[in-house]
Amino acid sequence: MANQKINNILIPNVSTIPSKKNVDVNKLNQGETSEFKSLLDTTLDQSEQSEISQQPKGLHLSTHAMRRLQERNLSLDKEEYAKLQTAIDKLKTKGGQDSLVITGKAAYIVDVPKNTIVTAIDKDSIGENVFTKIDSTILMN
Repeated sequence: MANQKINNILIPNVSTIPSKKNVDVNKLNQGETSEFKSLLDTTLDQSEQSEISQQPKGLHLSTHAMRRLQERNLSLDKEEYAKLQTAIDKLKTKGGQDSLVITGKAAYIVDVPKNTIVTAIDKDSIGENVFTKIDSTILMN
């Protein structure tokens, strides 16, 4: 039986199962690099760069927070960004770690040491939510 092509990937015909002495056949020798690893590293580098380019400097958005902002039609304008940055600065001085920041527009759960917005809740839904695992709250109107 000849080699087969599936989805443009060449699949060799394997007629025997390797014995224990042939198990290390795919092991890299010292100094060799894996094509798969370099491809994976390149892909990860590109995705990290695109993710970083979407985040404002100094204040980061988790993937979950970005999704929540979109779902709840919340925008992070300059004024809101400034309020969040000021809140994080104040929380750092008081030792806040996982904090609830409430502004006139929304509420945000923030990982203070990492300057990261973890999630966002629109103003109309704040009363319907239970906020757990937070150690501090700050009101920024």
